[in-house]
Amino acid sequence: MDRKPSLELLNKRLTSDEHCESRSLSDRSIAAVDSSSTASPSSTSTSAENVGVIAMPDKDGTLQNKADFDLLHGEKAQGPAADVTYLCPYTAAIRGSLSVTNYRLVFKSSEKDQVFTLEVPLGVISKVDKVGGIRSSGENSYGIEIICKDMRNLRFAHKQENHTRRQVFERITQYAFPLSNKLSLFAFDYRGLYKNDGWQVYDAVAELKRQGVPNDSWRLAKVNENYELCDTYPAVFAVPKTASDEDLRHVAAFRTRSRLPVLSWIHPDSQATITRSSQPTVGVSGRRSKDDEKYVQLIMDANAQSHKLYIMDARPQVNAVANKAKGGGYESEDAYQNAELVFCDIHNIHVMRESLRKLKEICFQYPIDDAHWYSNIEATHWLEHIKQILAGAVRIADKVEGNKTSVLVHCSDGWDRTAQLTALAMLMLDPHYRTILGFEALIEKEWLSFGHKFAQRVGHGEDKHSDADRSPVFLQFIDCVWQMTNQFPNAFEFNELLLVTILDHLYSCLYGTFLFNSEQQRVKEGVREKTMSLWSFVNSHKSDFTNPLYTECKRVLFPVASLRRLHLWIGYYLRWNPRMKPQEPTHLRNHQLLFLKEQLQRRLEELQKEMHPRGNRSTGPYASPKISNPVVI
Repeated sequence: MDRKPSLELLNKRLTSDEHCESRSLSDRSIAAVDSSSTASPSSTSTSAENVGVIAMPDKDGTLQNKADFDLLHGEKAQGPAADVTYLCPYTAAIRGSLSVTNYRLVFKSSEKDQVFTLEVPLGVISKVDKVGGIRSSGENSYGIEIICKDMRNLRFAHKQENHTRRQVFERITQYAFPLSNKLSLFAFDYRGLYKNDGWQVYDAVAELKRQGVPNDSWRLAKVNENYELCDTYPAVFAVPKTASDEDLRHVAAFRTRSRLPVLSWIHPDSQATITRSSQPTVGVSGRRSKDDEKYVQLIMDANAQSHKLYIMDARPQVNAVANKAKGGGYESEDAYQNAELVFCDIHNIHVMRESLRKLKEICFQYPIDDAHWYSNIEATHWLEHIKQILAGAVRIADKVEGNKTSVLVHCSDGWDRTAQLTALAMLMLDPHYRTILGFEALIEKEWLSFGHKFAQRVGHGEDKHSDADRSPVFLQFIDCVWQMTNQFPNAFEFNELLLVTILDHLYSCLYGTFLFNSEQQRVKEGVREKTMSLWSFVNSHKSDFTNPLYTECKRVLFPVASLRRLHLWIGYYLRWNPRMKPQEPTHLRNHQLLFLKEQLQRRLEELQKEMHPRGNRSTGPYASPKISNPVVI
């Protein structure tokens, strides 16, 4: 029997099916995919993979429609507007037809020598404007301009005599901002068929049990079952065992938004913990709470390895001091005995929003200013912010792992910078969160259940482009994760495509995963019952999101938080520029490597099975050695 890895056979299979593979990718995509008839099948696949397409779910049957493309369940389309010109910043103007459904915008070229399709989910749109008026002269001066949340702007030119602009503009405005027009988000209309139920990925009690809670020091509190104690916290969380429910109420009263310190993660050996909360309401008068001080002491005492507690305040110190004037502030080391306060110098949501705006101006332009590229990137301060977030998380992980000391993390409200720091520190400390299922659970736990305000920060379905509450907080977290995968390419089970897909569906409103601001709101709106989970799609197409070089790594990861080691994420911020696409189709290479890895693993098991009767020391016929490094091919 020929046991050699049949890579040649796989290559033939992939090559013969490459057109089908490319088509299936584009069928499942809801982002712009620039493909032309002059491009080879592999380059088409590359564009589908590497311009950051949003992976699309399998359809549950072709529906009757007025458009020349398949519709999703619940999607409705009107006849397309003809003779529309797409003004792409990277190519010449393209003529075609523009269709707008209640979910997406689809532009198809009408030129025979260039096949081009552009698909954009309406949830990605931040602002839509009419360009030009009746007196406008000049070619392509009359049309629609669309500002998107995913680092691009779109512009379509209409002919005035066709009278199509008004209808297209009104339909885009109606369905891009459904909540502003008293309509429901598309996620409540969509129903896909999946072999996995993504809503089962995370269960608060099961995740705490995985961490060994409840135990002698920590218990499960259900005082918030009806979200009466804190409406932005989950129904179940872990607190020090000796703290009564009445104690929790007193502590919550002293913390902003009633977000009292609760457990995020516990070290399996030292029992050092990461807890999270909001700022104390000390105010300018330096108000104190004996209940809060006692409670923080209980968190410290729960860790027998250390008699010290680090309080990591995510804010710059000047901002924390300024918050005293608003009734907030920070813990005094005099009031909280054996506690050390550390400021992480991460700026607020307004600074981050402005930084991303500058980055978008640089990335989505053509031609790119090569002569001033690095100075322009530096002027955005984006990588500096990424560095500060990563550095703060590394300090937390180091205190827990190296010093065996517990850490309390908070910012102002405890749902933005706090989530960034706790989630990243947990990713460094716990290898479970570096798997696909573990990473999904981490997002569900630290971001969704603990009340990151996704609806406000992203602006789902609302026509409020200038809303001061919008900010790329979650995008920065995913960027930091990508930086970690860059420094530790073998330590993560998931690949870059998963990170891009998560960000794309953060905006798309196809799934209910990121909708609303809190667990309480999602329960009230019946999100689990009425929408599909993004994880249903991801886990039903797991091989597409699997890193072929992954090797389970139990050790703690300490990424280098230095500008010398951080890079601009080209695969996300510059993915719309065709010149930035890799020449080799990434998804095909990943599948080849996964195929080889599976064959080599099977061969290893066969050899171990043959060796076992001869006195092999393995405990069973299929026992595999722990591999510290991936197979080099």
